[in-house]
Amino acid sequence: MRRLFCMVFLAASLLAAEEGHGGGHSEPSILWKWANFFLLGGALSFLVAKNAPAFFKSRSEEIQSGLTEARKLHEESEARVAAIEKRVASLETDLKHLRDDARKEMASEGERIKQETARAIQKIQAHAEMEIASAAKMARQELKAYSADLAVQLATRQVRERLTPQTQDQLVDNFVKQLQSQKVAL
Repeated sequence: MRRLFCMVFLAASLLAAEEGHGGGHSEPSILWKWANFFLLGGALSFLVAKNAPAFFKSRSEEIQSGLTEARKLHEESEARVAAIEKRVASLETDLKHLRDDARKEMASEGERIKQETARAIQKIQAHAEMEIASAAKMARQELKAYSADLAVQLATRQVRERLTPQTQDQLVDNFVKQLQSQKVAL
């Protein structure tokens, strides 16, 4: 950078010396114009050559990293799309499997309910039969008790009708004789 500054300073001083020697000639000579052009062009080329590679290299790296990241994002999105398409494709078969499983489950549940209902009906029938048997037994007992009561009432009525005061006396006498005969036997 110092060399460039020195060259520009030297060229400017030579240009000023030329103008001072020329006298009335106000326009610099063509040689100095070309020298000035090359000097300016060289300085600009030097600055561009010095700074441009670093600038273009960093810019190129930024673009490359952007492209790499974009490629990576594109691949990830492609993978996601493929996974979603795979899920969508398998969705129909999954739904079919779910429907089949639901049908099987409903059939087995229906069969289980039928069996449970049959067991419940059997229990109810057994309980009803026991109730009927118990009711029949109680009815028979009540009928026997009623029959016995009627028989006692009928027997009482018949005994009262047949029992006269003479028959009563005779029964008492027979009873007493039996007691005496048993007393003697003892």
